[in-house]
Amino acid sequence: MSRRIEIEITSLNGDLATWRAAGAKLPKGVLQASLVPGGALIGHVYRADIEQYMEGIEVLSVMAPKSASPLDPRNERLELIPEVMKGPDVVVTYAPKGRGARRDDDRHEGSRREGSKRPTTKREPREGTRSPGDRPARGPRGEDKAGTSSERPARGPRADRTARTSRPERPRGPQQPPLTTIHRNALLATLSPEQLPVAEQLLRGGMPAVRSAVELQNKNATAQSRPTIDATTIERIAEDLLKRTNLALWKDRAGGAVAAGRELRLRDLRAVVTSAKTVSLDEEARVQLKELQTSLTARVDHLRTQWNEKLESAITSKNVKEALGLVARPPDVSTRVSADAAVRVVALVSEALSAEQDPTQWREIVELTADTSIRRNVKPQGIPSDEASRAVAVHNAGAIPELAKLLGMKVPPPPPPTRVVRRPVTRRAS
Repeated sequence: MSRRIEIEITSLNGDLATWRAAGAKLPKGVLQASLVPGGALIGHVYRADIEQYMEGIEVLSVMAPKSASPLDPRNERLELIPEVMKGPDVVVTYAPKGRGARRDDDRHEGSRREGSKRPTTKREPREGTRSPGDRPARGPRGEDKAGTSSERPARGPRADRTARTSRPERPRGPQQPPLTTIHRNALLATLSPEQLPVAEQLLRGGMPAVRSAVELQNKNATAQSRPTIDATTIERIAEDLLKRTNLALWKDRAGGAVAAGRELRLRDLRAVVTSAKTVSLDEEARVQLKELQTSLTARVDHLRTQWNEKLESAITSKNVKEALGLVARPPDVSTRVSADAAVRVVALVSEALSAEQDPTQWREIVELTADTSIRRNVKPQGIPSDEASRAVAVHNAGAIPELAKLLGMKVPPPPPPTRVVRRPVTRRAS
């Protein structure tokens, strides 16, 4: 579907003229100079109907620039007739009488408030009017006609506004790496008009996005009886640009991760570092990767130190549940419990799993032990006599073989080693 824009002629070369969108930086394409009415002039702005394709922009027609229409050629201008004002231009409204006594009794004596600009001369009362001294004395404020007091209860001291309105600041969780487009914009600025739409699709979704866009454009072209584009040519252009677009995307992600610093989640930082294996890095990207790897190593070492300190504290205080929870959830997949710590945790858990232990506590410890890597080394001392504990022991006998011996069951064999199929590292899916 065509659309209309304003274009500016940037140069002329025989029958061809280069153009760009009005106000843009770079030329966007070429057109036949014969399409411009009255001849193309460099620097002039025209209106043009264009069609956007994968291989570039095609100018369908060019029209003269829009000019201002003459003022009211048919004498159809609407004239605003001003409304004639009737009556005085200034309206004076007097304040109603009977507003009661003033709050400051000293003003009746001719005095004025501090800062008031009114003169302090005392006015003479008019004939027939009552002087302020003739007025009956009023009772204290808040006393009704019957003389009974109707004063409001005194308020307590007003709380500090700052203390009342201030709220505790909500803790902010880890943030996603900030999105930057510096390297993507730099890449797009170096491309030709034919490569630009292909690179934009690559940045959106890789080769699948390019193929989908080509298929959709050919489908629309067939429905409108227009020539289709060659998908092979577009794919060849996309394959040439794929490495550059992937590198620009990774640089933007790495730049956002560096800018986020410690606000970035550890898994997001690890994902950026790992994704560098799928990109052909240049010198600038290698510097970014080295900085990110240093930050990742420092953060993982800090978490491991904290984890080991918590585990040592749990073992010392004989907190079985906390020790099992720490063993089951290390800070990193490559972190392992040391041999000395594993032996101490096994001894602590084996001692806690006795027949004299509270059945509820016993079942919780068994379920926590089944989720750890030291479960096959634990040797429970006994099983409580209730049916719920026996059912839990039967259910976890495969994970903790010593439970099977206490139950008189056959000890199940250890599970076979899990095979991890490693996929070959490839570039971005094309």
